Amino acid sequence: MSKKIKIVEITSELGAGTRGASLGVGALRTAAYNKNSNFYKEYAAISVPNYNQYLFSEINTPGAIRIEYIEKQFELIADSIKQTLQSDNFPLILAGDHSTAAATIAGIQQTYPDKTLGVVWVDAHGDLHSPYTSPSGNVHGMPLAIACGIDNKDCSVREISQKALTHWENVKNMSGKNLNPNNLVFVGVRDTEKPEDVLIERLGIKNFEVAEVKEKGGETVAKETLQLLQGCDMLYVSFDVDSMDPQETSHGTGTPVDDGIPVIEVTQLLSTLCSSPKLVCFETVEVNPTLDEKKNKMAEVTISILDEVAKKIADR
Repeated sequence: MSKKIKIVEITSELGAGTRGASLGVGALRTAAYNKNSNFYKEYAAISVPNYNQYLFSEINTPGAIRIEYIEKQFELIADSIKQTLQSDNFPLILAGDHSTAAATIAGIQQTYPDKTLGVVWVDAHGDLHSPYTSPSGNVHGMPLAIACGIDNKDCSVREISQKALTHWENVKNMSGKNLNPNNLVFVGVRDTEKPEDVLIERLGIKNFEVAEVKEKGGETVAKETLQLLQGCDMLYVSFDVDSMDPQETSHGTGTPVDDGIPVIEVTQLLSTLCSSPKLVCFETVEVNPTLDEKKNKMAEVTISILDEVAKKIADR
């Protein structure tokens, strides 16, 4: 029997460089209401407290901006995910910036320390930067490096302060064990910097590029992804809305990238992935209504996708 879906709302945007991701959860609620979606009628929701008040504090860790507060935020999120899973619920996460995915992974791994986790990362970005390599210092570009415990010092572009390093080590160790990069699959990644490219090549991370998704179709790519991760005991899918083509959706996300995955293929991809009995958590991130030139189009598209995803999860 499938676990009961519980919506977990995470409104933190401490890891983003552009403001407004914290409003994405509310934008999704508005879209659900306007589209007469049953999403919030069918599933109970909980909200994780945020530390967004620290957005107004002085930045004193430029290599990993606000990481001292992000560490506190991560602890709350990981604990919430752990409690949700232990209560025999399925966490369907609606989050602000993508940095919090590292805390989601930590919560899953804390709950199931003896199981192997596979991660499907549907995103325009690799998010494999560390404080040593990040050109911006924004932690939403670092969640997979955190989860995998990667510093990539060989590609350093800056020195890191002891304060930043202390908190960086703390968040890297939050899971209790590192994610194995062999159990990571990218879909739609197309905007990376050289330090990430070096890692992707060295670690042999599979990336289903947009052209391949268009050619094969979302369902086939999902099936191939599941085959690649067949050795994993459990799966987690993280869906960044910037993976989609902004010309079809909107630019209502922090770091939009052209030539993305068509909505129909994303929907098929995610729906097929969510039919897997191994899936223990699904997450959507980075809706930013303040950047949406088409009113609330990004949230409207996303809630339609979430309706389909939730049905697949519930019907397993």
